Amino acid sequence: MTRPDPITSERRHLTSLGYRLLGSLADAEDVVQETFARWYALSARERDAIASPGAWLTTVAGRICLTQLASARVRREAYVGEWIPEPLPGSTEWIGVVDPADRVTLDESVDMAFLVVLEATTPAERVAFVLHDVYRYPFAEVAGIVGRSTAACRQLASSARRRIQASRPPVATPAGKQADLVRSFKVAWEAQDIAALIGLLDPGVTATADGGGLATARLEPMYGGEAVARACAAILDVLPGITFRETTVNGRPGMLSRQHGVTVTVFAFDVEDDRIKHIWAVRNPEKLRAWTAA
Repeated sequence: MTRPDPITSERRHLTSLGYRLLGSLADAEDVVQETFARWYALSARERDAIASPGAWLTTVAGRICLTQLASARVRREAYVGEWIPEPLPGSTEWIGVVDPADRVTLDESVDMAFLVVLEATTPAERVAFVLHDVYRYPFAEVAGIVGRSTAACRQLASSARRRIQASRPPVATPAGKQADLVRSFKVAWEAQDIAALIGLLDPGVTATADGGGLATARLEPMYGGEAVARACAAILDVLPGITFRETTVNGRPGMLSRQHGVTVTVFAFDVEDDRIKHIWAVRNPEKLRAWTAA
């Protein structure tokens, strides 16, 4: 019996894994291409001798991502301004998960706030945590990918888990409530209603923009409800013709803005205690390719 082509059966899994590890869909797709190139570089006899092609491909992709994460830290030191993970349009159905319980876990793991926190972990911590806590790989298998002992991988995942738990609110805001806040924020922004904007923002709100040197954006985060509200209102004065639309960003309620019919910014939000706690504005056009037809 002919073994199924792993490209067909594993591409979605490897892409979703690569995105969670690298925070970039483009980079994840490059990892998948490199992984399959290594697979087909094997002889037919070598491929037939591999008992689980899926496990082999995951191991190779995980190791490539680990190397990419180490080099990414060096590249981001030269990045212009703040680096934000690439936003994904629409729902997260592309991850191809069947089990509803798994879908909840995986959907949460592409939330922008989750990915931003992951950026603070080391490459080894990130790989160990994502493989074990998100994809439920046993630590013995994680060890073979990370190149550490089983005990060391358990400690790496635990360290990442503590960091994430310390950064996330104990109770997640329901998507419906977040959608209401985003809608109210859009209406207040369009009306340049500074008082209304301040009322929707947490007093300690953080707004971070990513232009990558390719689009105008603040190089450092902005803090404070009043400062963020006034900055939002001022944007409409300097960018005539800009329009806003509610959308789904990384599986959560978000917004995008257009100018002359082109998507120029994608906004992701984190909500805590019924107020907007974080705003991420991605303006780097290289990260908005998936939104060109949005």
